[in-house]
Amino acid sequence: MERDGFEYDIALIGLGPAGATLARLLDPKWRLLIVDQKDPRHLDEGFSKPCGGLLAPDAQRALAGLSLTLPKEVLVSPQIFSVKTIDFPTGLTRHYQRFYLNMDRRRFDSWLAEGLEEKARLLAPARCVGIEGYRGGFLVRCRQNGQEQTFTARYLVGADGAGSLVRRTFFSQKIRQYLSIQQWFDSPQSQPFYGAYFDETITDCYGWSHWKDGSLIVGAALPKQNSRQRFEQLKSRLEALGFDLSHPVKTEACLVSRPASPGQFALCREGAFLIGEAAGFISPSSLEGISYGIRSGIALAGAFESRDPQKAYRKATWPILRDLTLKLLKVPFLYWPGLRRLAMGSNLLAVDVSASSSQNNRGEIE
Repeated sequence: MERDGFEYDIALIGLGPAGATLARLLDPKWRLLIVDQKDPRHLDEGFSKPCGGLLAPDAQRALAGLSLTLPKEVLVSPQIFSVKTIDFPTGLTRHYQRFYLNMDRRRFDSWLAEGLEEKARLLAPARCVGIEGYRGGFLVRCRQNGQEQTFTARYLVGADGAGSLVRRTFFSQKIRQYLSIQQWFDSPQSQPFYGAYFDETITDCYGWSHWKDGSLIVGAALPKQNSRQRFEQLKSRLEALGFDLSHPVKTEACLVSRPASPGQFALCREGAFLIGEAAGFISPSSLEGISYGIRSGIALAGAFESRDPQKAYRKATWPILRDLTLKLLKVPFLYWPGLRRLAMGSNLLAVDVSASSSQNNRGEIE
């Protein structure tokens, strides 16, 4: 039934951490339409995002603020508390303490979205294929099971990640993007570790490796041009260290945003809002985005309870913008080769790993 000329009050595109958090917190009075490429009720259906699936302390803190406790079914083995960092051009290797939780990203998203079909209309798996302004609101076209449907909504929320259709349609701010490629391999994990790899001949961002329940995952954020060749170059570097990467089980790829300046963030205009990575809320240093997705979902849910949601949302996201701007200041120490090698060579904040442990670690890889 239409109200005020619209079928829905809010059309939410995307149900990752940002979208799921917003949907959980919205007052039930809102008529909510949710469209997502994956179905949180069926883990094997729809799009699977390539993601390291490591829950950083900032994301843990954001969940704690919602009084949420992570179920054990979301966690995977092993749990590791340091990152082995390698600068390939120089061979510098350092270990840095980190407090990540190793998890199944698909199960995590599904857990965050539990029960939402009871308070919203959920189209999933489905794609939003077109959006346009309509009588002071929005007309949203979606495709599900080969059939196209059209809906109207007063407000529009883009939680649809780096490739956000909402952002491309209604916002002019450009943002730097990479292609994230990730492959899975069957691999024993008697001596697993988290790896972070830097090589400016491959990417001006970074690559990674880690294990999940017997699977080795290797990935990288790469410039779009010649991205596949660059990924194979990274694999060659790792194979020289003893990794067996000859038989991938599956390959995943998607765009990932990486803001280069505060001017690349986009928030809201004329009833359209962006949250999570669609807004550019992702760390330019580590590419961690779950915490910012949750925080921006919280901010927008609160803003919708005010008389002026746009003004309230801009105010509520100021701490996020501040934190991400500070992250921009950290980028040169990780990604400018000279500064990175100076920092690694200083051993500042590095964990002392004994020679015997390092040898055992290498032996297991080989």
